[in-house]
Amino acid sequence: MKRIFLVAILFVIGFLAQQSATAQIIDDSTKVLYSPKTTLQLFEQDVLEGRYLEQRIDTSLQNMHNERYWYQDSAYYQHLGNVGTAAQPLFYRMPQKIGVRLGKNIFDRYAYDPQNINYYNTRSPYTHLYYVQGGQGEQVFEGIHARNISPNWNVGLAYRIISTEKQFSARSNLTNGLISNHAVKVFTHYRSKNDKYDLFANFTSMKAEQIEQGGIIPESADATPESLFDYDDYETIPAFLEQASNDEGRNNFHLMHIYKLVGEDLKFYHTLDLHRQSNTYQDAAIPYETDADGRSSLLFYPRTIYNSSQTMDSTIYKETQNVIGVTGNNKLSFYKAFIKYRSANINYRTNYRFASEDTTSAAAVYNSKDYNQLFVGGQLRLFYENKAELKVEGEFQISTDYWVKGTARLGGLQGSLERVLISPTVTQSYMLSNHYVWENDFNNSVTDNIAASYAGKIGGRQFVKLSGHYTNIKRYIYYNEEQVPEQLSRNQRFWGAEISHHVRFGAFHLENYVKYTNTDEADKVRMPEFLVDSKLYFQGALFKDALYGQLGVQATMPTGYYADAYMPVTQQFYVQDNFETNTYPVIDLFVTVDIKNLNAFLSMRHFNYDLWEPGYFSTPYYPGMRRSFTFGIKWMFFD
Repeated sequence: MKRIFLVAILFVIGFLAQQSATAQIIDDSTKVLYSPKTTLQLFEQDVLEGRYLEQRIDTSLQNMHNERYWYQDSAYYQHLGNVGTAAQPLFYRMPQKIGVRLGKNIFDRYAYDPQNINYYNTRSPYTHLYYVQGGQGEQVFEGIHARNISPNWNVGLAYRIISTEKQFSARSNLTNGLISNHAVKVFTHYRSKNDKYDLFANFTSMKAEQIEQGGIIPESADATPESLFDYDDYETIPAFLEQASNDEGRNNFHLMHIYKLVGEDLKFYHTLDLHRQSNTYQDAAIPYETDADGRSSLLFYPRTIYNSSQTMDSTIYKETQNVIGVTGNNKLSFYKAFIKYRSANINYRTNYRFASEDTTSAAAVYNSKDYNQLFVGGQLRLFYENKAELKVEGEFQISTDYWVKGTARLGGLQGSLERVLISPTVTQSYMLSNHYVWENDFNNSVTDNIAASYAGKIGGRQFVKLSGHYTNIKRYIYYNEEQVPEQLSRNQRFWGAEISHHVRFGAFHLENYVKYTNTDEADKVRMPEFLVDSKLYFQGALFKDALYGQLGVQATMPTGYYADAYMPVTQQFYVQDNFETNTYPVIDLFVTVDIKNLNAFLSMRHFNYDLWEPGYFSTPYYPGMRRSFTFGIKWMFFD
């Protein structure tokens, strides 16, 4: 299957390369008319705020080799050690959405964000191909095509694949696929000829399947993390689960249209969002272990409730949201006011077996819940050119949740105060499955955050950004050591600081990022105390001036801590106190090159694998990626 996939990709690339070589549009002086300068992108939020910013597409080489930049979210994440696996942010994030929300987010990192789609304005058809192939079976592919139907109407289509193979407990006589993720986005932007009306619309879809392994089975109850590598080869390492999987499907339709009633001073806008997310967890062979006396007990799950041999749990969550608002801006201010209505429904199902006389039959348990919520909100922003800004914004759900934030900026200095009163997620409140059943009546939690930062240049060769934050969470809701939700009565307080520094010495660049987090008063919020990420590279002409590119090394190292473990049944990371990850640097060697409209890279990821330690864990019982020789291309066509 992989050979067919690779051949298909190479065929497409070869075909398009031929077309590019023979069909470029040129003028009488043989100069190419279409290029990155004639293919622009814009975002709906910029247009809503009165900034019709058409930006050039990204053609840079920066971070192309870095796995964090292969997806929609380039932040630091904790995952299951492999490309495309279940993930959660490595550091705490302030809640961004109040009111009803599902709370199953392990694949958010890889999904297209309907609110943040980049639309295009192209003078000629634009095609973008992105392909990454790793030595451990990891693959990423994305193809984008966009073109103008008329000077003020653009349409586009994108298709993306993420796949990878098992690192451990792989069997040569069975399929070793671990991740299969397919996503599509269709998008369009129309602007009227008199510039009074803008319409943005997109449809996004993702189908993700993850084969669940449950992690490595330790040889004994007192086994250390290092001993989990004491096997002849990765293929012989046993896993807790052999026939389990998680399937998630997402479909989103997003529409925003904006009409200028009185120029930029007064605009009316409306957004519509239709969202559907289905999640299915199944295990065709619930694992048991047998002791010396011949008694069997569950190996991985805490219990079975409806079916002792198989699990089939599913949820279908649907959400409809309408927002109606007014907005306006001038040279010194921007305002926005809106009213929002959200309705949601969730359906639960799990299968069970029961004995009826001489036969055993199967049936299903169902439940459903409905939600209807009303919100009001707005924003006021005062600014002077790009030198100073004062912003107040908020959103209030009638009678329950709210979010407010104030931000002040003067030059490179910025400070903010933020508070969120938020209800528990649907999943935290209710669960129906073969292994967990709960119904909780939690109170709303309150999160306060204070942050300050400075960003600026030092001379002409250095850039620095300093920031600090303090966060206090009241009535924190988390998944405890028993993998079930719990609400704390005591506060969780943590603070931290970070620095980003970039200095250039001629053609050599050194980039450093250091983040410190103190969680002494937040024992249930787990983050590494330090994270260090350093990159040293040469940028300029390579290989006797034959190519332009980068040649360098990058090392990323979080300090060891009691990282959250992962429960596939609930699709949640939960607190644990038995497995401490090690302090371990992952070192990558890379070279990237720029050849006209083609960017390419070669890298040796995790170069230091097995040099002084056998490996590392980012999540308990899930080893990090081994050494992998990886290559990738980004090829852009402008006609």
